[in-house]
Amino acid sequence: MQADRHLFIVADERALAQSLAGLVGDSAQTAIAARGRFNLVLAGGSTPKAAYALLAAPPVRDALDWTKVHFFFGDERCVPPDDDQSNYKMARETLLAPLGIAESHAFRMRGEDEPQAAALDYAALLRRELGAEPVFDLVMLGMGPDGHTASLFPGTDPLLDDDLLVKAPFVAKFESYRITLTPRAINAAREVAIATAGPEKTAALTAVLEGPRDPVKFPIQIVRPAGRLVWLVDRVAAAGLQTAK
Repeated sequence: MQADRHLFIVADERALAQSLAGLVGDSAQTAIAARGRFNLVLAGGSTPKAAYALLAAPPVRDALDWTKVHFFFGDERCVPPDDDQSNYKMARETLLAPLGIAESHAFRMRGEDEPQAAALDYAALLRRELGAEPVFDLVMLGMGPDGHTASLFPGTDPLLDDDLLVKAPFVAKFESYRITLTPRAINAAREVAIATAGPEKTAALTAVLEGPRDPVKFPIQIVRPAGRLVWLVDRVAAAGLQTAK
C-alpha cells in the first residue's frame, strides 16, 4: 500500500470510536487553521455512528467551529433520506441535527433519484463546491468482511469508470444499485481514515495489509491517497497481523 500509511491498533470498538472522533477533530482544526474550511466525507457503519455521537457532545463539540465544516458522503444506498438504510439519515440523527448543521453545509447523495443521474448530479455538486478537481480534507471509510469500502465491492475492478468522481454500480449481492465516490475522488484527499473492528474483519484485514495486492478481490487496496492514510483497528480485527504480534 502507499508509503504514508499509519496503523493504529486500539483495545476495542469503544476506543476505536474515540480514536476516530479525535482524528476528525484534529484534522478539522488543522484544515480550518490552514484554509478556513474543513471538507469532511462521512461514512456509514457502527464505528462512525459511535464517533459521530462523540463529536456531537462535549468536549469535541465545543472545540470546533462547526460553521466552517462542510459535510459530504462517501457512498449511499438507493433509498430516500428518511429510510433506515440511508447513510444520510444516520449521520443527520447522530451528528448533523445535534450540531445544528445548516442544510447548506451538508451535501447528501440523492438516493431516491435514478442512480446514474444521482451520481452525475453529485459529481457536479462536488465540482461546484470544491473546484474542477475536488480535494477533501478527510475521507472517512470502513471496510467490510469481504474487503469492500464505500460501495466498491469485490468482483469488479474498482478503477472501472474512475474518470468519474462518483458512480452508481450495480451490486449483485444486494441486487441493487449504490452511489459511491470513485477511487479518483477518494485518493485525491489530504487524509483518509479507515476504521474497522470485530472478528469478522480479521481475515480480510490480514489479507489486505499483508497479502498480495488484488483490488478486484479486495477493493479497499485501491485506497492510496495523495496524502496520509490512517488505519484504525481494534485488537480483534488485528489479531492476524504480523505487525500486531
